[in-house]
Amino acid sequence: MTRELDMLELRHRGAGPGGAVTPPPREGEAAGGDHETESTSDKETDIDDRYGDLDSRGDSDVAEIPPSLDRTPEILKKALSGLSSRWKNWWIRGILTLTMISLFFLIIYMGSFMLMLLVLGIQVKCFHEIITIGYRVYHSYDLPWFRTLSWYFLLCVNYFFYGETVADYFATFVQREEQLQFLIRYHRFISFALYLAGFCMFVLSLVKKHYRLQFYMFAWTHVTLLIIVTQSHLVIQNLFEGMIWFLVPISSVICNDITAYLFGFFFGRTPLIKLSPKKTWEGFIGGFFSTVIFGFIAACLLSKYQYFVCPVEYRSDINSFVTECEPSELFQLQSYSLPPFLKAVLRRETVSLYPFQIHSIALSTFASLIGPFGGFFASGFKRAFKIKDFANTIPGHGGIVDRFDCQYLMATFVHVYITSFIRGPNPSRVLQQLLVLQPEQQLNIYKTLKTHLIEKGILQPTLKVS
Repeated sequence: MTRELDMLELRHRGAGPGGAVTPPPREGEAAGGDHETESTSDKETDIDDRYGDLDSRGDSDVAEIPPSLDRTPEILKKALSGLSSRWKNWWIRGILTLTMISLFFLIIYMGSFMLMLLVLGIQVKCFHEIITIGYRVYHSYDLPWFRTLSWYFLLCVNYFFYGETVADYFATFVQREEQLQFLIRYHRFISFALYLAGFCMFVLSLVKKHYRLQFYMFAWTHVTLLIIVTQSHLVIQNLFEGMIWFLVPISSVICNDITAYLFGFFFGRTPLIKLSPKKTWEGFIGGFFSTVIFGFIAACLLSKYQYFVCPVEYRSDINSFVTECEPSELFQLQSYSLPPFLKAVLRRETVSLYPFQIHSIALSTFASLIGPFGGFFASGFKRAFKIKDFANTIPGHGGIVDRFDCQYLMATFVHVYITSFIRGPNPSRVLQQLLVLQPEQQLNIYKTLKTHLIEKGILQPTLKVS
């Protein structure tokens, strides 16, 4: 990077053949026969052009990031030392995958709150990995406040999203806590003020010779926030609808990742996409069918338990968060008539299914057919910056982003799917909002509702006694 700056310096000053530098004309002297002196604005334009050349480098000029260190435990290295690199990587990935799945089951057992903390931790680590790549690529420019402002903006966006979640789902709880009432009432104003402070700090940090690069990194940070933080917020929203809307989509992506890898490892022959040379059509197709079957079975098993299907709610009478409810029709067995060709095969007229199992087919199909494009996007990103993995956090897998690149796309789809096809009016949330209103407002709503029910014939009008 220093050599590029020196070359641009020489070119700007007018280096002659062999690198000889032509001295600039003295003040008042002619330059190239032209008796007009260079104006201040022309000098500034030349300086901007000089550094603009540095900003407009192609992909081939992007400095390679040094490969990350191998964090594979020594005990695994010794145990697998006699295997080829292909099988050694297979065993390392397999062992670490089973370990992560076991930890995931433990966190599920610990409840929704721990799952929220897990999502927050993954979000922060993914943000760190992507911001670190940007910092390594442009670190030689010594951009002021880049990392500090990046983490500050992460804090601001999380404060906004989590505050919105608390206000939406736990209004009754907030009403009982006087300390939170002020923060929730002025939440959006406080969030905007915090962001505005960061925005002003960024403007004050601008350095003339690095304008374009600093705006590159400003955009880098905000796109990272959009991809990572916004979609992790949707994961939390899905979790509040019921743990099943969190577990089935996430486990479907994990299942597709594992089965596509296994099918590709043992049967893969036909390359799928140039962005990811190791992906094969055999793995893609095998992963699709395996994921649909897995999602259908997982939906059946989880639909039986209130712990997984009930939304997370706050009960003011016991001052606690609970996952207890009367399961909706979505999680109650229904009888469905079979098509004629299946009647002949199964020798039965109907079949009993949970309606959610039918929805699981749509979720699994997206996880196996569209979800991998999140991985292809990440592969293109890594190729652009000449890196193998986003980090070396998980031996054999790479960074956290490498493992969750498909999950964020899946989270957005699930949220859109719920709001479009599933979610209806939630009486519990409406009641929570009513309870935080002023008594006069509650009375007006009561009178309006009573009049409406009388007009529909549900309530009998009361007779006035003279």
